[in-house]
This record gives sequence, structure tokens and C-alpha cells, in this order.
Amino acid sequence: MRTVPEGVPIALPTVTATLIWALVVLVAIGLYLSWTAGRLDRLHSRIDAARAALDAQLLRRASVAQELATSGVLDPAASIVLYEAAHGARQAEEEQREVAESELSQALRAVFADAQQVEAVREAPGGEAATHELTEAVRRVPMARRFHNDAVGAARRLREHRKVRWFRLAGHAPFPMAFEMDDEAPAALADRAA
Repeated sequence: MRTVPEGVPIALPTVTATLIWALVVLVAIGLYLSWTAGRLDRLHSRIDAARAALDAQLLRRASVAQELATSGVLDPAASIVLYEAAHGARQAEEEQREVAESELSQALRAVFADAQQVEAVREAPGGEAATHELTEAVRRVPMARRFHNDAVGAARRLREHRKVRWFRLAGHAPFPMAFEMDDEAPAALADRAA
């Protein structure tokens, strides 16, 4: 049997084990924080992709509306209202974009309030294709906005966690903002899409 001389601490293996466990815990916390930062980065990338898709759909809708307004199919008053709203949506600064896009939605609803106007456009030369393209554009904007806002919501929920704030895992990325606008489709076009 081995004896320990007096004055030599017996706890040396206990201190080593404690240090090893502390190191394991620190590595686990570091891995978890790294995984969380990566997840947040992926969410921000998803927001960027969804925003690009939303911008493309909004631009498509404004372009189709502008083409339709200048085609001569609509009456002059409707053409002016639709053209000005579409032009305003295409030229809007980022701060005014939501308002301009909402105004385009309202103009589309005003111009295509009844099915007779849609039928008049369809009966014109090239009107069937223009109506179909406008219907698709109007239908895709709410979907693109919903995907964008869902991504923004997921990133916001993660950024609100204390661990993300305390360890500054979001870095210098701006706080994600939802895109809020009136995207209700004109009833006559929505009925046609269904």
C-alpha cells in the first residue's frame, strides 16, 4: 500500500479533473455561441434573398402596370392614375417605398374595381397576355412580402435573446425591418387568378 507523505496535497487529481471539466464546459458554450451566430448569419442571408425577390416582384408589378397604362387600352383618367402610381413606385426612395407601393395597390384596385374593366383590357390586342401578366404580378407580391416578413420575424426573435445581445452575436448587421404595405389585389383580378 502506498502512503502519502505529510504536507503533500491529495487533491491534485481533483484540481486537474475540475480544470478539464471547466474547459469542456467553455468549449461547449463556445460551440453553442458559434452555432447561434452562424444561424443568425444564415437568417440575415435569407432576409437579403427574400428582399431581393420582393423587390423583383414589386418592380415587375410596377412595370406591368406602367406598360398597361401607356398601352391606350384604358380610359385617359385611369391611365394617368395608374401610370403615376406605377412611376412613383418605381422611383421611390427606400424610406418612401412602402407608401408608394401601397399607393400603386390602391390605384390598381381603383382602376380594376369591376370585371368589366378587366374584360375591356382582355379584348384589346395583346390584352389577354397583359391581363395574365398583371394578374400574376399582383398575386406574387403578397407571397414575396410574406416570405420576407417571415424571415425578418425569425431573425428578430433570435436577436431578442439575451445571449445574442450579451455576446453581440449579430455583429454590426442592422436590425431587420419588415416591409409593411397594402398589397390587397383588385377583386376583379383576384377572381380571375382563382
